[in-house]
This record gives sequence, C-alpha cells and structure tokens, in this order.
Amino acid sequence: MAEVVVGRIVRPHGLRGELIVEVRTDDPEARFQPGTVYATKHGPLTATTVRWHQGRPMVGFASVPDRTAAELMRGVLLSVDVGEDDLGEDEFRDDDLEGLAVRDADGAEIGTVARIEHGAGHETLVVKRQGTHPARVPFVAEMVKEIDFETGVITVDLPPGLLEL
Repeated sequence: MAEVVVGRIVRPHGLRGELIVEVRTDDPEARFQPGTVYATKHGPLTATTVRWHQGRPMVGFASVPDRTAAELMRGVLLSVDVGEDDLGEDEFRDDDLEGLAVRDADGAEIGTVARIEHGAGHETLVVKRQGTHPARVPFVAEMVKEIDFETGVITVDLPPGLLEL
C-alpha cells in the first residue's frame, strides 16, 4: 500500500465547514465517498458528506465543523492508501516515478526523476540533470507523452526554453 494524492482543498463553501475539492484522480466518484479517510499534513480527515457542485466534490469532514476551521484547510492535499490493483489508469505513486529516466521524443536523455511536487494546479516532475540545475516538468498530458515502466523511461515533449527556466 502507498499513498496517492486524489485531491486538493480549494476553498470553503457555506457556513457548515464543507470544502470544495479540486479532483486529482481519474475516478472521482470512487475516491470521494462518505467514510473515506484521507491522509493530510494535518493528520487524517474522514469524509462525513460528499455532494457534487459544478463538477467538483464538496466534502464535509468530521473534524471541520464550521467555516472558521474550513478556512485553515485551503490548499491541503488529500491522499488515500491504495494497492497496485486500485490505481486508476492515470494515477501513479510518487515512488513509482522517482528514479525513471526522462527523455525527449528523439530519445535524448534529459535526466532522472528526483521527486514529484504536488502544487496548486498539477504535479511537477523534478528532474535531476547532469552538471546543471534540476528541470521542472509539469506532469500534464501535453508534455508527458508516455510512461514505460518496463524500460524505466518517461518520454516528454517540452516547449522550447522549458529546460532553461
């Protein structure tokens, strides 16, 4: 079992402590259910209610009783423990990606994934490169074209200048 980030708390909704969550999973209906326990930097949170509003889950948590408590939760990442068979098609554990080689579409080596950063809009691959600063590659379909676990290679298509940032 390992943790997978499935959402990020965006903001409170209403006065009862409900929170709007940005979905970070390809199976939100399964990941956001009453009774689900999420790991967070503040400790575990148990969902008591889940309802959908404009395509995003609004979640009530047992330990977030009101808007004041909910305000403190902005930006908190929600993770769940999953087994290998429970991962969605586009879900990856950080430790599955760390250490993989990163190459461009022509096969030129860029570096090796050192870690994954979980930010506001998407995850970022931090790629260690030989003799220069690490590259930061947004983990989005437009740039990450293929992940081949058999060969240990992530193929990317980066816009010009990204590696110089």
